[in-house]
Amino acid sequence: MRLPDNIALAVIPLYNIGGALNRTSYSRVNQNGPESYGFRGNAQNLDLNRDFTKCDSRNAQSFARIFHWVNPDIQIDNHVSDGADYQYTMTLLSSQWNKLGGELGSFLHDVFQPALFAGMEKKGWGLTPYVDFEQGNPDKGWEGFYDEPRYSSGYATLFHTIAFMPETHMLKPFKDRVLSTYALMQTMIEAASLHSAELLQKRKNDIAADLRSSRLALDWQVDTTRWDMLSFKGYEAGRKPSEVTGAPRLYYDHSRPFERPVRFYNYFTAGVWATVPSAYIIPQGWHAVTDLLALNGVTMRRLTKDTVVKVTAYHIADYRSSPRPYEKHHKNSGVRVVGDTESIPFLRGDWVISTDQPARRFLVEMLEPTGDDSYFAWNFFDAILQQKEGYSAYRWEDVAGPWLAGHPEVKAMLEEKKASDSAFAHRPAAQLDFVYKHSPWYEPAHLRYPVYRLD
Repeated sequence: MRLPDNIALAVIPLYNIGGALNRTSYSRVNQNGPESYGFRGNAQNLDLNRDFTKCDSRNAQSFARIFHWVNPDIQIDNHVSDGADYQYTMTLLSSQWNKLGGELGSFLHDVFQPALFAGMEKKGWGLTPYVDFEQGNPDKGWEGFYDEPRYSSGYATLFHTIAFMPETHMLKPFKDRVLSTYALMQTMIEAASLHSAELLQKRKNDIAADLRSSRLALDWQVDTTRWDMLSFKGYEAGRKPSEVTGAPRLYYDHSRPFERPVRFYNYFTAGVWATVPSAYIIPQGWHAVTDLLALNGVTMRRLTKDTVVKVTAYHIADYRSSPRPYEKHHKNSGVRVVGDTESIPFLRGDWVISTDQPARRFLVEMLEPTGDDSYFAWNFFDAILQQKEGYSAYRWEDVAGPWLAGHPEVKAMLEEKKASDSAFAHRPAAQLDFVYKHSPWYEPAHLRYPVYRLD
């Protein structure tokens, strides 16, 4: 096709270079061809579609530079699916439209996606949203994909870019997967060209609206009371004895195709919100984080002299660390924080990061520790979780007694906790630690999140 005059294409032909060079015919048992293909893991065995914010790979770092140089209005990240069997060659995962939000989110749901589905139907390639239902049972419907920022579509959303992950069906012939991908690219270009003025204006409006926002959502949940009805073309699922185990196994019966309406739960509501500070301050020693911010086009300035600043400081009240590694990290979740106003001494060279910039949403999601894919969630700040200094009990006894006598307010807190907590009342070591953690000997940096808010 001839490229319309109002369309510019930027193409990354190969993203996972290490994985592409690791070619065999056996790494994806679910996939029907080609004769040889690459491996999901890159040279570090990282899944690059989980690396868009943490950027552990050179691949993701290079992508971020390209992304911010191009500043795309639409991003397309082509994939091959796993999962259920059905009649479609092509399925489509889109930016979750409520999470994308604003005028652009509504435009995606109400205008642009319907145009893609209609265009693909005309080309003879029926299209359905990315399929994710349980045990071959579409009658339950399925939920829209929740694209946290680790994924390409979730990452693009932080910068008000509409993103798609086309997923060709693994079991369809390789030739059909290629042709349907080509047809979808054509359809994307046609729809983008037709709706270009509307798309550009709505994106511009949403960027401006975010700069005026006083709070932003960090977490989303599916709304099971709302759904869209889809006409879905699948195959009846059944059970038969396994040739391997003899136990009943799932299979899809291609002699029994069907088309029937199913529920698609693609309405999400915000669960956790963060108020947007005027700026964040990060001490200069946290290089891994400030380097990633710079990589993503964040504007930062340095303090020119040592300064005491009144800020909101978070203390990590609770968190769970995954017992098993996930993409080279033991991810933190269930994070709870307590915020206090404190006067903190900062040094010349520490970073001040205004939120009055296009990367505003990215900053909030990455720097608020309760965010799904925040830098705290990805362990960039785990050093603060370890207490560095302690005490010998016999020595602390000698120091704590006189100090406690001179601080009746702490003595009163100790007695109140002993009265309300019988287990604590019978544990002298816990009582000593309680006094220590309310004394000036306890290190202030322990559990204090080193990203400070100027509210």
